Amino acid sequence: MMRPGISKVVAGVIVLVVVVALVLLMFSPISGSKQTTPKVEQPAPKVVRVKWAGASFPYPLYLTWIKEYSKINPNVIIDYQSVGSGAGIRLLNESSIDFAASDMPLYDERYVVIPSVTGAVVLAYNLPCDELKLTPDIIADIFLGKIKRWDDPRIAKLNPGLSGDITVVHRSDGSGTTYIFTSYLSIISEEWNKTVGRGLVVQWPVGIGGKGNEGVAATIKQTPGSIGYVEYTYAVQAGIKSAIIRNKAGNFVKANETTVKAAVASFLEKLKADPRAPMLNSADAKAYPIVSNTYIVIPKKLKGDTGKAILDFLKWALKYGQAYATPLGYVPLPNEVVEIDERLLEGIEWTP
Repeated sequence: MMRPGISKVVAGVIVLVVVVALVLLMFSPISGSKQTTPKVEQPAPKVVRVKWAGASFPYPLYLTWIKEYSKINPNVIIDYQSVGSGAGIRLLNESSIDFAASDMPLYDERYVVIPSVTGAVVLAYNLPCDELKLTPDIIADIFLGKIKRWDDPRIAKLNPGLSGDITVVHRSDGSGTTYIFTSYLSIISEEWNKTVGRGLVVQWPVGIGGKGNEGVAATIKQTPGSIGYVEYTYAVQAGIKSAIIRNKAGNFVKANETTVKAAVASFLEKLKADPRAPMLNSADAKAYPIVSNTYIVIPKKLKGDTGKAILDFLKWALKYGQAYATPLGYVPLPNEVVEIDERLLEGIEWTP
């Protein structure tokens, strides 16, 4: 028989055990049922679409930039349309796109204009010769329509054995590449400067038109005896040859990374003063004479997700995108110009 004190302790222990068992039962899953954790709905990542259009000159590079940038920012979708510099600027002025690309260095207080990469305009040709040497006066007279045949004595002196009629191919649309080439012609030919001049669109004295660098390159490739101007990369991609041109120093040079860089270096001080400065007809002995930067045109005021996406993309392009230039036939911007571009981007006003 238990003593009274022990009886009370035992009773207390029994009560405590019962209470603990009840608590465990209340918070334990019922046999055969599955314990579920409430799901927290995560908001879907916001997709930002950006519209960009303009120059065909840098089109292969810009497509590469967009492809590579999408790997690190898949929710930013950038659509670039190669419609020509003139159409790109028009679309931007109409607010049909978010920013533009132009080979012509725009001077407009509404926009910030930054160089994006450097390239060369070449004279591509369809002739049975591996090397075609041309002097500035011959080039001008071909595009003025004064030299009509490949066996013209001035051409034959440099390139014996050629024959047949010359077919000039030029752009049919508003083109920054046309602006670059006609600017060069205006420098080296007083007659061209007075009668035709420079511009995105000019009244060509002779020739047939092609739309975009792509169209001009395709027309040259399909037309024996033809010659026309295209951005260097398009000639390479189309598998057509380009002329060796006598530069201001009197040397015949072909467009390549070395000769384009020589031209850029000779104009670097001018570029540091104004990154939109022209780089045509360099006096450097090694320089190719028809070299230009191409430009990106951005509104001075940006807002919202689209504005931020534009700025982030361009900052990436300046820092990392230049590495893709050389394999595609372009020349990266000098570091001094990249730094100027970065300061210009910092000056753009962005509001959420």
